[in-house]
Order: sequence, then C-alpha cells, then structure tokens
Amino acid sequence: MSEETANFGSEAEAAQATMKMVEMISGYWVTQILRATAELSLPDHVAAGATTAEEIAEREGSDPTTTYRLLRAASSIGLFGDAGDRRFSLTAMGGLLRKDVPGSLREMAIVQGAPFHWQSWGSLPDAVRNGTTQMHAALGLAEGSTAFDYFGQNPEEGALFASSMANATDMVIHDVTAGLDLEGVSVAVDIGGSTGALVHELMKTAPDLTGVVLDMPHVVDSAVEAAARAGVQDRFSAVGGDFFKEVPAADLYLLKMILHDWSDDQCLTILRNCRAAAKPGARAAVIESVVGQVGEPNFGALLDMNMLAATHGQERDFAEFDALYAESGWKRVDIKPTRSPQFIQILEAI
Repeated sequence: MSEETANFGSEAEAAQATMKMVEMISGYWVTQILRATAELSLPDHVAAGATTAEEIAEREGSDPTTTYRLLRAASSIGLFGDAGDRRFSLTAMGGLLRKDVPGSLREMAIVQGAPFHWQSWGSLPDAVRNGTTQMHAALGLAEGSTAFDYFGQNPEEGALFASSMANATDMVIHDVTAGLDLEGVSVAVDIGGSTGALVHELMKTAPDLTGVVLDMPHVVDSAVEAAARAGVQDRFSAVGGDFFKEVPAADLYLLKMILHDWSDDQCLTILRNCRAAAKPGARAAVIESVVGQVGEPNFGALLDMNMLAATHGQERDFAEFDALYAESGWKRVDIKPTRSPQFIQILEAI
C-alpha cells in the first residue's frame, strides 16, 4: 500500500473515496440536467407518447441532436429508461418533474438551477469570509437587498420560487395536518403562507376552523383564488401586511419555513408579534428543517449553506430554536417529526 493511500485504509477504500469525491465535485451538473429536463418538459412529452428525441424536439421546438444528448444524460441519473430503438420510457423519479401531478418537484428543480440560487451559491466563499450573504453582489443588487427584493424585480423567477415552496409544502402537508391538534382552535393564521396551501388543508380537516394568510399585498388575490379552489373560501381571508410590524389575532400560528429566512433579531420580532397578538391559550407551530448532530448526514446543515449563500437567514438546531422561543415569550412543548427528506420537524410552543 502506498503512503498516499494509507490514510484511506486500503486501495479499494481510496478508490471509493475518490469516486465519491468526483461525484460531489460534479454535483452541479446534475442540478442543471434536472433544470433543463424540467424546463423542456421532457417527462411530460414522454408521458404523452413522444418517446424519441425527434418527436420531442418537434413538439418542444428544440434541436433533436442535443435533445437526444440531454435525454441520454437524464437517463444516466435515473429519470428515463431505455425503451429500445433510441426511444425512452419515463421512470417514477422522472415523473416527479412532470407538471401539475401529485408530488411534483418540477418547479423546485427549475428554481434551484435558475439565476437567484445558482449565482448566489457562486458567492459562498465570500459569504463565509464576510460573515453574511453576498447574494446582492452576485446578482447586482443594492447591499442589504433580500431574496424577496430580487423576486420582486424578477417576477417570473419569483413565481417559480413560490411554486417551488408549494412543492416543499406538498412533502409535509399531510404529516403536519395529522400531527397538529386543532382542539380549541377557532382561528389559524398562516404567517407568510403564500397562497395558503397549509391552512387550507387544515380547514378541510376542521369544518369550524377559520383560516387566515398573512403575506405581502401582491399575494392576497392568489391566496383567495386558491381558497376558492380548495372549497374553503367562506371561512378564509387573506391579509396583505408585514409580519415585522403586526400579525392578526389567532389561536394557532403556523410558521412554515419562515424563520430560516431571517436573522435571530428578525425572528424575535416575528415571534414577539405573534405572542403579542395571540389569543389566550394560543400555540405556535414552527415547521422547519432542524440541524442535526455534527458529523452525521443531515439535510439541515446543507440547507444552512443555501441560506448563507442566498439569504440573511440560517437553519437552526433545537437549542437555537429554544433560545428564540424563550427570548420571545414562547416555550417549546412538543416536537413532531415529518417524513420529509429535508428532516422537517414541527416545533410546537405555547
């Protein structure tokens, strides 16, 4: 055994470590293959019967040769199968990139490879050196700008981001609705709830529950329309406002993937505003990816780097959440896991 491979234990272990490292180094290739596959609607075309590159290219208006090359690459990562005679079949994983199907992750795949995330991630070393995100420099924005400023200036990408958040909600919504006890809850406010998918689902399970979404004014109409589609419009309202200033009164506050967007001081403002407006006996349900033990595989630690690259926020461990609760007048009383691959937990507080 050479000295160079001694630290790996054996030549086989050294080879395995090298292969794994090469896979990680080229990981961004996969991100962009997923984005291109989703943007060109390849899974939808194959599902509709266009199973050759030529057939897909005719429908999509793409080049048949490069379309074949993309299909071949996407097949190598499990999105398509070989149906013979240069035809492709759709796999279950590839089906997750279809439009408007249950469990779709299409928008999430597109937005993670789009300019906001892609260019912000490129500034990660500078963010670590400077102690805060450098996304403003990466995207040509004014210093202090937020992700939401960027999406306001780039509404098409902003709409994709909102849809990707709906993708994320779909992964946990059933576990959250099953895990939350709604006894004694007459009003639930979804803080920063976008179109209200979570609170709408809760309203379906509790016929007497009144649901409210608090979000930016331009979201209000979409939330009302979504409530009508869900059949709960008679018990729902959407409020355009700023959760850093005030929030509506409620028995239950839902904060799904909200606190991780903001600094500790900003999180304290949000939680204190909820505490101040809360009805007697009210609860808060913070739904976030929780950082696990150092050295163990954990999505929360990876997601934390996304927050550093692209936002002024961060992911937190249980102790950090408890510190926020204590300083804002709340107390954690329960933890409920979800089956999400993002290690999302429900942290209930009173």
